[in-house]
Amino acid sequence: MIITRYMEQAHGWDRRVFHWINRTQNPTMLHAMLRMLTHLGGALFTITLTLSVALFAPEPWRTTSLQSFAALAISFLITTLIKRKVQRIRPYLALEGVRVGKNPLKDPSFPSGHSTAIFSIITPFLFMGSWVAVLLLVMALIVCISRIYLGLHYPSDCLVGSFVGSMTAVLTVAVINL
Repeated sequence: MIITRYMEQAHGWDRRVFHWINRTQNPTMLHAMLRMLTHLGGALFTITLTLSVALFAPEPWRTTSLQSFAALAISFLITTLIKRKVQRIRPYLALEGVRVGKNPLKDPSFPSGHSTAIFSIITPFLFMGSWVAVLLLVMALIVCISRIYLGLHYPSDCLVGSFVGSMTAVLTVAVINL
């Protein structure tokens, strides 16, 4: 009974936060910016970035980028398995009045693959401790918010995706540095 009540409260929070972000004012520039920045968590960008840095950057960037690429690959497999098991319907398909971007995805929404990907590739770079860490965290958070804003994910999809990506990266870095 307590767990059921907890789940209902969590689901209510998830929907309220989703609607607040998704139905925010729609200035043309904000909308265009989020539609563009959401792709920073996509497969094309994350794979291209990690492999490019691994091939062309000096150490320690090269090694860190290889760790990012390994975390990206592993977290993709984990996310795919969770999506197949949970089968959560995307918010724009489940709720009324949702603003949605062009060509919306129809696969399961939980967890967010873009959130998983962006956090899996930035986390190894956070261990470098440079000023870049702040920029990377802001970029990753913008990707997560964009997924909600565009009607593709609930906040919990993005939170869990961020957690999966971050933890996969932390474990990948730990294993590689043994």
